[in-house]
Amino acid sequence: MNAEVHWRADITSLVFPVQGHGAICAVHRGAFRTLLGSEPSPEECLGYFRRFEEAFRAAAGAKIACKAIPAGTSLHLTSRDIARKLLEDAQIASGEQL
Repeated sequence: MNAEVHWRADITSLVFPVQGHGAICAVHRGAFRTLLGSEPSPEECLGYFRRFEEAFRAAAGAKIACKAIPAGTSLHLTSRDIARKLLEDAQIASGEQL
């Protein structure tokens, strides 16, 4: 895992840098709660991120593009943002058309 990915207790969120954007992306514990179906610890949130890092980074890129978020502006992902990318990845992996 990238050493820059870490848990910030002050905002109860996992944060990671967005390559080429010059800012961070935050994912609140509540988003992980929805995705995992339980109240996760910071370590569980980090583990989930590691498992699906590609989807998290793709979701950040998609949100930046869709919302035209200027470079250097931080953003956050919701559980819906992440779930959308996880579903797209699952559909592509199983050969379904989007």
